[in-house]
Amino acid sequence: MAHEHKLEIFRGLLKFKSNTSKIWGVLIFLSIITAVEVALGITKPQMLTGNSFLGMKLLNWIFIILTLVKAYYIAWDFMHLRDEKSSLRRAIVWTPIFLVAYLVFILLFEADYVYTVYKEGFVKWNF
Repeated sequence: MAHEHKLEIFRGLLKFKSNTSKIWGVLIFLSIITAVEVALGITKPQMLTGNSFLGMKLLNWIFIILTLVKAYYIAWDFMHLRDEKSSLRRAIVWTPIFLVAYLVFILLFEADYVYTVYKEGFVKWNF
């Protein structure tokens, strides 16, 4: 039983005529996101590096979000999650999202603790 894959991306906003053209479309999308990440990493805009949100620079948040978007889209398209049942898709997609959010919370909380210890403690700040 051959299964015909959907030749569309972005929930049907872009439709392609063949698998080859779809692969090129996905490649261009992922390349644009990567180019934005690289451009932001090289230029480091003052507006994004000066402001912080939840103890981390906005630029770092943008990197985390764009990386999650790429990971989600790679799994969605190249691992064919869009063709699976919705319960399996949710189990695969939402579990890592919550785990990554929990990991970010733990890292921020521990980093703040270490910073406070070095700033107010008896250990000399030497790095």
